[in-house]
Amino acid sequence: MNDWIAIGALALVGVLIPFGMMAVSYLLRPTVPETSKRATYESGEIPTGGTRIRFNIQYYMVALLFVVFDIETVLLFPWAVAYQDALAADEISLVSALGPMLLFVAILLVGLAWAWRTGAVQWAQTSRQLETDRS
Repeated sequence: MNDWIAIGALALVGVLIPFGMMAVSYLLRPTVPETSKRATYESGEIPTGGTRIRFNIQYYMVALLFVVFDIETVLLFPWAVAYQDALAADEISLVSALGPMLLFVAILLVGLAWAWRTGAVQWAQTSRQLETDRS
């Protein structure tokens, strides 16, 4: 039962410290309401236009593709190490060790081909591409 008391005390301290820090900062902060504090800060420049602007979706597409293929490399390196150990063992065949990773890489290649075909990996379009899109 003493272990649970220690865990409860640790949980209580873990909750009280952040709430205590927020309470102290709320009590000590300056409360001078100014309109300039609520203005958008643009590194010393006077802000122009609205704060709701549209970003190019291409930024998100490149980020998502990076995450997908970054995870691929994170999974391939440990698999390569385990693959060496699996080949050293006699009870695992080459097909059963290599098959799942080949399927994984094939699925990723299909995804890359789809992204390439739809233009997700193409950052800027040439004038010829713009003409073919219009017609």
